[in-house]
Amino acid sequence: MAMILVIEDDSLVSRTLVSHLKKRGLEVKLAETGEEGLELFQEFQPELVLLDIKLPDINGLEVLKQIKYENKHTSVIIMTAFDDMKTTVEAIKAGAFEYLVKPLDYLELDLTIDKAFQMRALEEKVSYLIEEKQKEYQIDNIIGRSPQMREVFKMIGSVANTRTNVLIQGESGTGKELVAKAIHYNSPFKDEPFIVINCSAISDTLLESELFGHVKGAFTDAVTETRGKFEIAGKGTLFLDEIGDISPNLQSKLLRVIETRDFMKVGGEKILKTEARIIAATNQNLKELVAQGKFREDLYYRLKVVEITLPPLRERREDIPDLVAYLLEKINRELKKNVRKVPPEVMEYLMNQPWKGNVRELENALTRAVILAKGDVILKEHLPFEPAAQVQAQEKSLIPKELVPLWEVEKRYIQYVLEVTKGSKTRACQILEISRPTLDKKIKDYNLKVETSD
Repeated sequence: MAMILVIEDDSLVSRTLVSHLKKRGLEVKLAETGEEGLELFQEFQPELVLLDIKLPDINGLEVLKQIKYENKHTSVIIMTAFDDMKTTVEAIKAGAFEYLVKPLDYLELDLTIDKAFQMRALEEKVSYLIEEKQKEYQIDNIIGRSPQMREVFKMIGSVANTRTNVLIQGESGTGKELVAKAIHYNSPFKDEPFIVINCSAISDTLLESELFGHVKGAFTDAVTETRGKFEIAGKGTLFLDEIGDISPNLQSKLLRVIETRDFMKVGGEKILKTEARIIAATNQNLKELVAQGKFREDLYYRLKVVEITLPPLRERREDIPDLVAYLLEKINRELKKNVRKVPPEVMEYLMNQPWKGNVRELENALTRAVILAKGDVILKEHLPFEPAAQVQAQEKSLIPKELVPLWEVEKRYIQYVLEVTKGSKTRACQILEISRPTLDKKIKDYNLKVETSD
């Protein structure tokens, strides 16, 4: 039962008010002075306070300020017989939920109380979701006891409390975004936005607008002015995934933002400031791209003030049992299933797989197994792997009998991967470890067949 504290010195008003509230099924505490009201508030911590502005001992505004100081989430509805603008403004500035004038309109009062309870419930829900989101990306939720992962944990802990730019490198599916979120949500700026941009999934022109925003009329479709991700991020984190795929032109503009901490919208003239921390990630070797002249060396060093390299799953097989337990818990929760038993021979089978898609591939395999499982045990036939002999035969068939150029071998292999993934370009990119634009270009150049498209 919700509790309301009424602080009102007029006995006639208070009796009527208390009677009305009790008829609504609410528990009511009554105080006739400000001091008594504050004592009852500290003792019972009511969800809502109805507060008279004119009290015999303390000004109602002072009581309001003290209540909000004690608990900022408590809704306070001010009641007064004096409807003046100055008092209204002061009450709202001090945190009052609403300001009602006496004699009270009880229909209006009921609507205001309902609204206050709804807002309280919404705030609690949002607060809970934020807390759960932050818990999801705590360091403890990145699974691994191997020496390589212990080093990753140390790096996350070292960099989290700073504003330093971070470069995360690792194969597809190793958890680069998860590490970026762990850094953000363990930092003093965890309540600020965490903004993700996949640099390989957006064309060069659109990516510039995404990053910096644009003014109305900057290009054909710019019908309104738009805020960019640097502006939206505020003091939070801007996570640039697949940073190795951005064009030389954007590399130059990004370098300038990092150096000057300011930027202009596309088509704009006003200089905007940014305090966002940049965390970049890539599955490519940026150092090699620099050597090939495909990535600016100065930008590379600006991004990798701190560098975190995530090991592939095949290099930390001892972590697989812990990962299986963690992922099964997550999958069962999402699918509302209870498949948690993994026989020793199945665990050994999982530990001996190559996991080219790393943790992401492991999660996909376990999800399939949970869906197919009839009871609470995962069996080998539930896993999406082909017998080794069949795989070897297929791989051998990819090798041409005659000597051919390297591009022909690449063409055949990409076609094979597209067939195995049933046309899933996302999955094909993970296996081939190339970006979506690169895959689309090769499909076009080689005139490859794709069953479906995602």
